[in-house]
Amino acid sequence: MPVSKQAFGTFKGQDIDLFILENANGMQVKITPYGAAVTSISVPDGDGRAELAAGFDDLDGYFSEAYLKNAPYFGCTVGRYASRIKDGKFSLNGKDYQVDVNDGSNHLHGGIGAFDKRVWQVEKAEGQSVKLSLHSPDGDGGYPGNLDVSITYTLTDENELVMDYHGVTDQATPLSMTNHTYFNLSGFIETIHNHEAQVHAAAFLQTDETNVPVGDQTAVRGHFTNLQQVTRLGDRLDQTDTGFETYYRFDGSTDAPREVAHFAHPASGRRLRVLTTEPGALFYTGFFTSDDLYRSNGDQYGRYRAFCFEASRYPNGPNLEGVKDAVLHPGDQYQSRTIYHINF
Repeated sequence: MPVSKQAFGTFKGQDIDLFILENANGMQVKITPYGAAVTSISVPDGDGRAELAAGFDDLDGYFSEAYLKNAPYFGCTVGRYASRIKDGKFSLNGKDYQVDVNDGSNHLHGGIGAFDKRVWQVEKAEGQSVKLSLHSPDGDGGYPGNLDVSITYTLTDENELVMDYHGVTDQATPLSMTNHTYFNLSGFIETIHNHEAQVHAAAFLQTDETNVPVGDQTAVRGHFTNLQQVTRLGDRLDQTDTGFETYYRFDGSTDAPREVAHFAHPASGRRLRVLTTEPGALFYTGFFTSDDLYRSNGDQYGRYRAFCFEASRYPNGPNLEGVKDAVLHPGDQYQSRTIYHINF
């Protein structure tokens, strides 16, 4: 089906649209240029629809007091750099840089006025694809280089939401983009405790006291983070104080997307496979998500009511020895593909 669109709201006097992708099986994905965000992923369910992603039905939802205070990044495109950079500092070509500090002592998800808080340009909306682009000027949030990025969302008739990222720069700059969609395969009928998870990773990045990886990798074997076998999430959440906020490192080639994780909700039969070209992903189970957030249809968000699986370059990558892909150089192209494959 062709892309359709409808009014979504206004931002600083600018009209913001909502683009709706739908495939032959009735799966729908809704995308807004504000934050290049996925606001909805829904599938047929009996005589109605089941909503599988956290988001809002109009732009005002992203500006409520409860949302701004909690800042959960529902569905957005994160950049320039996903996750945390230690103390907001890094060095490139003998020069030290200081970027926004917006998470305690650290830089998080691109800083204060990052990609998720901007209106992206609509480059294309046709077939079952939407392409959005953004220019980030030299000095933006403290980052060097004029940077041009894009993301293309494509919904296939195989129930895959394909996300293709691209970027070019005129100066060396850290770049790591990801999608921050929160999933609940039950349709938000219950928490994620009865979801099953399998993550094809033998190691994760150990963090310091401020929750930033500083170079140490730890084997998952014998640790609660071990999801190499199909595991009921509730059995592991009960072993932790704040659930998962774990960056898993994947093995294998990154030339083409390979399956790195699988999630299922047995009661509904819905499943999510994640495939990516990225070297790892942050698995977050939403402990800190506010219980005061909900969709207008009544879907309740909050603690352990949805999870993220954010495929990206290594957190704190510009400061980690041996990490080669955390910085984009002039003449090179940033390319990345992540696929959410949903069975229902």
